[in-house]
Formats: sequence, C-alpha cells, structure tokens
Amino acid sequence: MKTQKRQLIRQILWNRLIAVVEEQANVLLKTAFGPITREAGDLSAGVYDTKGRMLAQAVTGTPGHVNTMATAVAHFLERFPPHTLKPGDVLVTNDPWMGTGHLFDFVTVTPAFLKKKLIGFFASTCHDIDIGGRGFVAEATSVYEEGLYVPHMKMMEAGKPNETLFAILKNNVREPMQVRGDLLGLVSCNEVATRRLAAMLEEFGLRDLDTLGEYIVSTSRESMRAAVRKLPRGTWIASMMLDGYEAPIELKAALTVGKDGIHVDYAGSSPASRFGINSPKCYTDAYTSFGVKCIVAPGIPNNAGSLEVVTVSAPEDSIVHPLRPRAVTARHVIGQMLPELVFDCFDEPLAGKVPAEGAGSMWVLGLSGGPQVEGAKPDATRFNVISIGIGGMGARPAKDGLSTTAFPSGVGAIPVEITEATSPLLFRRREFADGSGGTGRQQGGEGALIEIESTEDAPFSIACATFDRRRNPARGRAGGGNGRVGRVTLASGKVLPGKETYVVPAGDRLIAEMPGGGGYGKK
Repeated sequence: MKTQKRQLIRQILWNRLIAVVEEQANVLLKTAFGPITREAGDLSAGVYDTKGRMLAQAVTGTPGHVNTMATAVAHFLERFPPHTLKPGDVLVTNDPWMGTGHLFDFVTVTPAFLKKKLIGFFASTCHDIDIGGRGFVAEATSVYEEGLYVPHMKMMEAGKPNETLFAILKNNVREPMQVRGDLLGLVSCNEVATRRLAAMLEEFGLRDLDTLGEYIVSTSRESMRAAVRKLPRGTWIASMMLDGYEAPIELKAALTVGKDGIHVDYAGSSPASRFGINSPKCYTDAYTSFGVKCIVAPGIPNNAGSLEVVTVSAPEDSIVHPLRPRAVTARHVIGQMLPELVFDCFDEPLAGKVPAEGAGSMWVLGLSGGPQVEGAKPDATRFNVISIGIGGMGARPAKDGLSTTAFPSGVGAIPVEITEATSPLLFRRREFADGSGGTGRQQGGEGALIEIESTEDAPFSIACATFDRRRNPARGRAGGGNGRVGRVTLASGKVLPGKETYVVPAGDRLIAEMPGGGGYGKK
C-alpha cells in the first residue's frame, strides 16, 4: 500500500511538472513579439534537474527545438557551473551546433532556486524574425554570412539586463524591437516557471527535484526500452532523394533495433552543401529521435530518459553533420525529412503499420520589400515578414493523410491577417491544392495553395530557401501513389525553380503550391 501511495504521489508531481512547463510555454506565446512564435508556436519550453537532464517538456512547441534543447543545457553548465549561478541570472546563446541548429533560434536557461538553494533549470527557445547577415535565405556559403553569433553568455545577471548584448543586437538586426521583445519573452516565461516550481515543492514539502527527477528519467528510460524489446531485431536500410541546392541530395539511413535501444546511422548520405541547407548534428539527432518515438512509443513522455534509448551517428561534414563554419540557416529542409526516412526504415519490419511519406519540411516564405529590392522606388515600404506554407501528410494505413498539416514540426500557419497588417502584401488565395495528395486506398493529404500580391506599385522578394519536393515527391506506400510535387510560379507564367531569392515584379503575383502527401495501398 505504501509503495502504491508513493507511486501515486510521484505521478501527481510529474503531472504538475508538465503543467508548469506548459504554463511556461503559454507565457512565451502571450509575450512573444514575433508572429512565428506568437501565432505559429515555433518554440519550446522545458524543465531540467541540477545535472542538466530534461525532465519534462511543454506539449506546445516543435521537436526540433525541444529535442535539441534537451542536450543544449549541458553546454551551458560546462561554461557556467551551477554553483556560480544566482537568482536573476539568465544564460543565452544562438550557437547552431550547441543550440537548435541555426542562428535564428535563441536558447535561454534560467536557474531555479528555493530559499537560495538551486533546485533545477528552465530552458526555452523561439525563432526570431531576423539575426542580421543575409536574412532567412540559403545563399550564404558560411555561417559567418548568416548573421550575428551570440556565444554562451549571461543575458541577465542578478536581474539586470546585459545592455551591451542588447545594444549589439539592436544595431545588427533589421527588426530590433521584435528581437528584443522575443528575448524578454523568453526571460519572462522562464521566470514564471521558476516561481511555479518553487511553489510546487513547498506545497508538497520537498526541498529539491532530485528524487522526482531520478524517478522520471529511470521510468521513462525503462518504458522506452520495454517498447523497443517488442520490436523485431535487425537492421533495415532506406534512402530518400531530395532536390538539394547546387545538386540533388541523397539521404541514407540504417536503423538497427537491439535489445535495449535503437541506433540510426546516416553513413552514405550526401556530403555537406556549399549553401545553407545543412542540418547540424544536434538537429539531426532531434528529428531522428522524434521519428523513432512516433513509431515505437508515442505515449511515453519525452525527456532525457526516453531520448537516451535512441542513438545517432553520421559522417562528419555530411549534409546531416556539417562542421563549423558551414552555412545552416535552412537546416530544416534536411532535418524535417528525417522522420519520414525513419518511417521508411520501419516499413519492412512493421509492414502495414507505417504511414506513407508526407511533404516533410514546411515551406517558410520569407517576404520582404523596400528600396533594397531590385526595381523598387526609394519610397517603397520596408517590410520583413514570414508566412508558413504547409504541405500534406502521408496517408495512414487505415486513414487518409491530414491536409496542410506540418509534420514533423507541428507548427501552425501564421494567419494571413497578421501578415497583411504588418506589410503591404495581400493574400489573394489560401486554399487546398486540389488533387495534390497521392491516390490509393487511403488518400494522401493535400498541400496548401497560396497566392500573394503587393497592394503597392512595388516589387517584393521571396526567399525560397526551404522549398523542397519540387522534383522529388512524397512517395506512396503499399502501392499508393506519390504526392504531387510543389511548384512556385508568378502569375505572369515565370517558374521560380530553385532555393534562391527571387523578385516578384510590381503588378505581378506569387503563386506557391505546397507538395502533397503520398497515398497508401492500391485502390
């Protein structure tokens, strides 16, 4: 009876911890300035023990942020040992290789205290609209061109902001108010979470998180291992072709199911690109683990324990493990395709249980205007906005694929009203791309069709950095048809084929059709 009571209390505390990080994420949603965070939910929030192990994550957020952040906190603690931190400190970096994969994401870490005793950490991250450099494009050939790099440092010290850091940011980004606002939103959400955690421990008469943390990590690890043991043992291989930038990209994976874990090896994948579509190893790890978990144990909480059961290897300086200073801005072009590749590996041992391929990586429409755009007049309105284009998911063995659903990122589309209110752009259409889903017993999900024009007599630019699956469709499974490839044109008829930045002339319109998901089974 005592054991059952102890287990019940631990489960209640675990659930309370999840509620704390969910509130942390919602504070960020309410306080963020950037629409990609505020409207699309491109963020993450989590709580860590004093060893830097992630104990719980918010449901709100993306796997690319959460799973990279799971390991990012350890890098902070190597540079700022826990005993040197004090209440009011906030650490920050946007290091692509020790954060979330590119410079546009800031990771913040805040120590939590109870009566001056360190009890854990809260971390959060979000995507900022701009970090200087070339902007959200893939044309850069090194990370030095992509924007401002902020090494691990204190953004707040004993509650006082690092005004030197904010001054450097203000003078190096195109949207200084949004960037500062997002960073302060990260500070706020962590600070609220530290207060909630301290109150929770006091309510239950606890002095620290250590015992609960060990229970969470060990329980999740063993539950994940138990799920792995139910799978067939062996190694399965899959490959996938993507459009790439200067050349097509081939991704190769060998997935091995062992007694106590799963290993994914990307040997044979294409070498790193000269341009900014490379996926740093931390981002590759994040989406690989997510893909495995979706198939093997979707119901097990995501934390340091469950993540420990999946390991990843990749050749150095490959497209999935680029070395510094490779360009990485559009890393999700590759990274968000990896769960689909993991699914392909599982198709043989789990026949009849794995969905068809989907569109994979979402399309980020980086739209800007002003005198800097070729052909614009000096009085053209300056703007720098992002819209999200979402393709279709692959059909499931017993259900159609979901249309315009961002898998695996999980982000939402930014409402057109938000983009129209902050720029002179007008969305003429945002609708399903009819017939884009692959045919089969179960239909693939349809992508979105978006048509945009400027209300001014002025050109605007579109960065196609993240647009893939325009030559390589999402493949059907079990005899299902492939999804339709994506397509980007101007209303005047010109095709925009690559990942470069293009100019939409005054009076013309941009038409972007997202790729559809593959179908499942023969009709």
